[in-house]
Amino acid sequence: MSSIIQLDVDEQTARAFAAVSPEQQKKLQLLLRLRLKELTEPPARPLEVLMDEIGARAAARGLTPETLESLLNGE
Repeated sequence: MSSIIQLDVDEQTARAFAAVSPEQQKKLQLLLRLRLKELTEPPARPLEVLMDEIGARAAARGLTPETLESLLNGE
């Protein structure tokens, strides 16, 4: 589902947007949506935190460091 919003922009930006093809306008709209999503969502967790969480889940499921080493070595 999508919604329409109105943004107040300067005249030059409005003219530039109106001057490009409908395909380019769709690409610009997608870029703006992605950027707004980036700016409004909580920051992503640091990689180290994600890796710790993955390790904890793996350990809870019985994966030992030895088993992991064996898997990584193709044994």
